[in-house]
Order: sequence, then C-alpha cells, then structure tokens
Amino acid sequence: MVKVTDLTVTLCNWNSAPWNTGTGSFGGNQKLGVLTLHTDEGLQGHSFLGSSRQGADAHVGPLIQFLKPLVVGSSPLELGRLWPQMWKHNRSVSTNAIGAVDVAMWDLVGKIAGLPIHQLLGSCRDRVPAYASSAYLATPEDYADEALHFRSLGWSAYKIHPHAVPKEDIEICRVVRNAVGNDMTLMLDSMWSYGYEDALKVGRAIEALDYLWYEDPLAEEDLYNYVKLKSKLDIPIMSTEYAPGRFYGMAQWIQHQATDILRGDVAVTGGITPLVKIAHTAEAFRMKCEIHHGGNSLNNVANLHVIMAIDNCDYYEVFPSSGANKFGLVEDIEVDSNGLVYAPEKPGLGYEIDWQLVEREKVEEVR
Repeated sequence: MVKVTDLTVTLCNWNSAPWNTGTGSFGGNQKLGVLTLHTDEGLQGHSFLGSSRQGADAHVGPLIQFLKPLVVGSSPLELGRLWPQMWKHNRSVSTNAIGAVDVAMWDLVGKIAGLPIHQLLGSCRDRVPAYASSAYLATPEDYADEALHFRSLGWSAYKIHPHAVPKEDIEICRVVRNAVGNDMTLMLDSMWSYGYEDALKVGRAIEALDYLWYEDPLAEEDLYNYVKLKSKLDIPIMSTEYAPGRFYGMAQWIQHQATDILRGDVAVTGGITPLVKIAHTAEAFRMKCEIHHGGNSLNNVANLHVIMAIDNCDYYEVFPSSGANKFGLVEDIEVDSNGLVYAPEKPGLGYEIDWQLVEREKVEEVR
C-alpha cells in the first residue's frame, strides 16, 4: 500500500490586480502554496493552498504543525480514517488547510487508480453549464453590460455581487433583468450584507424579477432570521457557505428548514471528502447543493470533479468572471461557446501545474 513519506508546501508570489466586492477586497500581492505529498513509490499528490484574498502563508504554519504528523506514514487510500482525524484540529487549523491536504490525497488516489477523481466518486455527467459571477461594478449599467457580454459568448447565467446597499442592489438587479430579458438566468449573492428587514425587501424585489436564487442575504450564523426569511419568500434561498460546523453544521439548517439549497467548496468545507458528504446529504432531502468557487485554480478543478459526480448541482461558478483567480496551471478550466465546462479526463485532478512559473516565483519551501 502506498505510504506518504513527506508533506511540503512551496510558497510562491501570486500578484494580481486588486478587485473588490461589496463586502471585501481581493487580489494584490499574495502567496500561493503548492502542497506536495511525497510517497514511497515515487507518486506525488498536489493541491493549491491560499486564495486571492488570503494567501497560503496565513494557513501553512498550523498545517505543518497539526496535519503533517497525521498524514506522513499514512496511505491516501485511508481517507475515510484520515479526514475525521484532520477535522478534529479545526479549532487550530483552517478548513482551507484541511481541504488542501484532502485534495492532494484524492489526487494521489486518482493517480494510483489511473482514473480521474470524478470517476472514482461515480460520474454522473461529463459537462455542466457555467455562470459568470461578478465583482463590484460601479453602476447598474456596468453590471448589465457585463451580463450582456457573457450572454454574447454563449453563457446562460450571470450572478451579481452587488453594492451591499439594499436600494442600490434592487436597482442593479432591475437594470440587469431589463437588459438581458427573460432568456438569461440571473442570481443574486448579497454576501451576508443585510439585516432581516432589508433582506426581505431585496428578496421580494428579485423574486418579482424572476431570479433563480437568493444567496447569503444574512449573517452565516443567523439561523433564526433565515427561518423567518425563508417562510416569507418563494425564491429559493441558498446559504451554508460558511455555516458554523461546515459538514457537521448542515443538519440543523435542514432540520429547521432555514435554507432551500446547500452550499460548499473544497476550501471552505475542508476538502473533497466532506463536500461530497454535504452533496449527498442534500440529495437525501431532494435539495440542491450548488458548489462555490474554490479561491484558486486547482481548488476549482477539485470542485469540478465533485460537480461531475453529483446530480444535484446545476452550475459551475466562474468567480470573478474576469478570470482574476486563474493562476498556476499550464491550462486552466475554460468555458466553451455553449457556456459549458467539461469533466477532467486525466488521472487524479488531471490538470498540469505550471512548474516553471512556480519555480520562477518561489519564495520558500516549508517542511
């Protein structure tokens, strides 16, 4: 059985133009971590750590201190045992770090089997529609122009990250709907911006505008007001992206009927292993589980594998729609002229890291 003999993280400079949403800034000078699992049979498993908002240097110390001792000497084929052990350290280690180790383990498992990860999970399909997910734009007309641009490229859906000001957000949503008409799917992600009263006003407005879903209007721990809000609206509410407890926190959201759609990704959820569990939990209740973007290119690949292995996720998110999170791969995930992305075909994650770029931008190797 293949054993992990070492875990290293190569930190490299990741510089991108700063960009914003209504509730936070991204980009600038960050550190991307390339996590490598070394094995006694020469195989390597890889993942990326860090995002354009918070670099890998914020996560790598606790990862090495708490997770590396669990992983070294273990087999990637024992993920069912390893992931719960890693999760026990979630008070000290970020879910991003747990997720990076888990994704690299799955990359190894796929390479051992000679199969893409989604096939190991049980593929449901080989393609899925993408939606363009906006950053902060100055005016309602700017959002409308961007939506029309992506529609002209063949994309079928567009999601708005608005200004986090209720009246302005309603106007943005109205202008975009009027611009694209009824033949483009629209969503709103308010990024935890409102209190209950404003969330209700915005929700009723976009419900009348035939938006597909209403994402994260309230603070992620505000279960009480999510229950009230959901009872007042017909538009599906999507929460749980940052719900406390992550996978283990999903039960109360379902039990209290506080959300219509579950949410997660390999970074904020803690890997492929718990993300699949969340999707299957949702499926048991005939609920959707829409996969969030991963914050970096290889996390997005990992998300795509999960999407291809579940049938209760309708879209792949491209955030930001400008492509500012794309970094570190020889070829990245691309959307075709029909607005679709396709299942990876090579073993493991199946995308090649740009090692020349990593070496050129290398800062240090953490052991």
